[in-house]
Amino acid sequence: MSQQEATINPDGSTTFESDPNSEQFGADDIGAEEVLAAKVDPAFYLLGFAALFILAIGFVMYRQRKARAETEDFFTQLDGEKFNLKLPAAVDEYYAIKEKAIEQGWTPGQKVEGPAATASGPQRVLAQALMKRCIADIPLVTHIQKESPGMNKLYSQSMCSVNQWRSYQAAEAMVTAEVDEVRAEADEVEPGWSGVIWKQAMQYHHMLKQRHEMESKAAAAAAEKKRAEENKILAEKRKIDEKKAKELAAEKAAAELIKAEEREKESKTAFNSGMKKGFLSGKKK
Repeated sequence: MSQQEATINPDGSTTFESDPNSEQFGADDIGAEEVLAAKVDPAFYLLGFAALFILAIGFVMYRQRKARAETEDFFTQLDGEKFNLKLPAAVDEYYAIKEKAIEQGWTPGQKVEGPAATASGPQRVLAQALMKRCIADIPLVTHIQKESPGMNKLYSQSMCSVNQWRSYQAAEAMVTAEVDEVRAEADEVEPGWSGVIWKQAMQYHHMLKQRHEMESKAAAAAAEKKRAEENKILAEKRKIDEKKAKELAAEKAAAELIKAEEREKESKTAFNSGMKKGFLSGKKK
């Protein structure tokens, strides 16, 4: 409790004064003590920091997974159907011709001589079908050879999806099996042919490609020449039409001028006739 001193005034009244050395507690002092008493336990700060840390790690992992998924989608969309390869129709055509050759008495692996080796013989027809098949395979082989280094590099750097890599492997295995199958069939058609058939097919492929390019250029030049001739004919026709239009315009202008002159002449004639009649009638009066 606070201590107070009594002072007797001159009028006999008494005044109590507080001791300045005594402690005083106001409302503010009591509130401050309550705040100090209600300090937060440091463990709560640790729990809050741990929760924020976990949330930050989760967010980073989510962004990483999203970026990886976007990267895989990017490369998948970038390549599209690049490795969705199919063997050419010439493969099935070859086996159909081979069945007919066997039915005609041809025996695989035997060298054919004499009349049977002529252009119309089964062995010759089968050899042509196999060469056609080999030439049709060239674009597939060159495509895989071109893409192989890049795909292996992307896979080693984890920059292509698993599905894309498997698609490439399946395409490569299919093309490799086709190359080996053609060589095996070449030895059946003509023993020893397997060592040169792909080289010959590549040469024929280049020859056909050059011929196709020359034909395309010739067709383009012919089309350009035809277009130039058509433009020339159209230009001449346009000139003739313009000349006719000018002549018609001149004729029309001349006809309108003649009509205008005739109208002017008729007007003058009518005016003169009216003047004479009026003059004579005035004289009689």
